[in-house]
Amino acid sequence: MTTDPVICSAKGCREPAAFRLIWNNPKLHTPDREKVWAACAQHRDQLSDHLSVRGFLRRVDPLEQPR
Repeated sequence: MTTDPVICSAKGCREPAAFRLIWNNPKLHTPDREKVWAACAQHRDQLSDHLSVRGFLRRVDPLEQPR
């Protein structure tokens, strides 16, 4: 069984993701709720910065692509 790769969440990007950006908007979500954006190496910093400036970013984890 083949699974399509996870694609980067950056607008217009179609590259396979290499990272999971785990975030939470404390004004909308309970503390245990974790949302995820996928990021390729090129967009990791840009997406992380976007979430960090808002105080949403919790952590960045490597993404293991499905086989």
